[in-house]
Amino acid sequence: MKTILLSIIFGIFFIGGPSGYEKDVESLDSIIKALYDVISGEKGEARDWDRFRYLFHDSGTLRSVGETKEGLVDTRAMTPEDYIKRAEPFLVGNGFFEREIGRRTEQYRHITHVFSTYDSRHSASDKKPFARGINSIQLMHDNDRWWIISILWNGETKEEPLPQKYLRMKK
Repeated sequence: MKTILLSIIFGIFFIGGPSGYEKDVESLDSIIKALYDVISGEKGEARDWDRFRYLFHDSGTLRSVGETKEGLVDTRAMTPEDYIKRAEPFLVGNGFFEREIGRRTEQYRHITHVFSTYDSRHSASDKKPFARGINSIQLMHDNDRWWIISILWNGETKEEPLPQKYLRMKK
C-alpha cells in the first residue's frame, strides 16, 4: 500500500507535474487552443475549470464589451472565478463550442497581443454559428510558460460585421 501511494505521489509531482496542464502553456498556440477547448462542450457536459484557472496569471481578468440599454458602450470586468460563476450555467445548460477562425498577433519581448476571431455554436455538430466576434487576448511569457493577462471580447453585429482582415489566420 505504501509503495502504491508513493508511486502516485511521485507520478503527480515528478512526471506529470502538479496540474497536468503544463502542455497547455508551453506555446502561444497551445494556450490559445486550451482557452477555446476548456470552455467548449456539449449540453450537460462539465467544464474543467481547474484547467481554465491554470491558464490565467494571478492578476488575470476577462471583460466583455457591449452596449447598455441607453446605447452607451460599456465593459464588465471579471476575474476568472467571476467568469466561471457567470458563464457556467449558460455553457453547460445550452452547450457551447467556440473555435478560432482567424488570428492576428503582435509580439514584443515578454508581451503578446492576439486578436483571435471566433465563432460560437451550441453543439460541435451545428452547421452554422449563432455568434461571431473577436477576443483581444493579452499574454505574457515569463521565460517558463505563457500566461493570459486579460481577455476583452466584442461580438459581431449586423450593423458592424467582422472585417475580412480578421477572418484569416495570420500569426
